[in-house]
Amino acid sequence: MTYVNVSAKGGVATLVLCRGKVNALDAPTIDELKDRFRELEADEAVRAVVFSGEGKFFSFGFDIPGFLGHSRPDFSRFLTKFTDLYTYLFTYPKPVIAALNGHTVAGGLMLALACDRRIMTAEKGKVALNELAFGSSVFAGSVEMLRFAVGNRNAEEILYAGAMYLPEEALRLGLVDEVCSGEELLRKAVATARDLGGKSPPAFQSMKRLLRGPVAEGMRRREGASITEFVDIWYSEATWRNLQEIRIH
Repeated sequence: MTYVNVSAKGGVATLVLCRGKVNALDAPTIDELKDRFRELEADEAVRAVVFSGEGKFFSFGFDIPGFLGHSRPDFSRFLTKFTDLYTYLFTYPKPVIAALNGHTVAGGLMLALACDRRIMTAEKGKVALNELAFGSSVFAGSVEMLRFAVGNRNAEEILYAGAMYLPEEALRLGLVDEVCSGEELLRKAVATARDLGGKSPPAFQSMKRLLRGPVAEGMRRREGASITEFVDIWYSEATWRNLQEIRIH
């Protein structure tokens, strides 16, 4: 089964996540996202990518009910795949614009933070790194991407609050770069992608490496230890009890 739809026009590819009502992330979905992004990277006709979701969610984040039966080693392997994906996107050689069509939560927001720009619909949806609200943590790489996007002080506010932010609040904090109507979302995202994709590819790639390369190096150095810590917290008694209560509708 495919969970990612891809189309292309005028040098811009649009990649849409479509896994059920909330676009929850599991291992096959992560694998498919990585494969599709690699194909678009290799396609010389594609100059930029718009990354969006189907329905009311960009992504809920991890498919938590689906992971409750996983062993620690299996879950650790998934987390390695997931963090490898967002690090790959963070350093992707082509512009990637996140068109946030709705709720963008936890792992979903981590994927969005890896993109070059984030544009969100004003009518529906909230964004959050709400892990602390149910007793979980985040990853070293996700913290570095958050700092890169919003600065240290706002990153601290977002992580410690674990709050769900409306689009205008997300704009104030720097979690998104622009808010627009749902009708305009894809048009604006494609226009932004076309603008960045119209720059000299070698020059764009060089600047992106200079901006993001040192951040990505730090992400890679610390990621393994942060995954181990994340798993320890995830399987702790109090957090595990909270995870049992999470439902995906």
